Amino acid sequence: MPKRVLTGLIVSDKGDKTVVVNVERKVKHALYGKIIRRTKKYHAHDEGNEFKQGETVRIEETAPISKLKTWKVIDRVNTHATPERVDVDA
Repeated sequence: MPKRVLTGLIVSDKGDKTVVVNVERKVKHALYGKIIRRTKKYHAHDEGNEFKQGETVRIEETAPISKLKTWKVIDRVNTHATPERVDVDA
């Protein structure tokens, strides 16, 4: 079975080697059909304490690391990417 990968925002980095990631998903209400947001917090393993609060990251499901941690941080999602500068020879 493949490992699940989720994308979310780090809301806390106070624990040692642990970050709390808030993952948001949008679902359709069963009766009314309105799109509503559902959020869930995941404790994820950050081996080098390199990720900080406010960053958007991808997390991957793993074998249990501790009581709450069954996810690990894979990498940052570059939400503030600037396009590369292109020089035009004209």
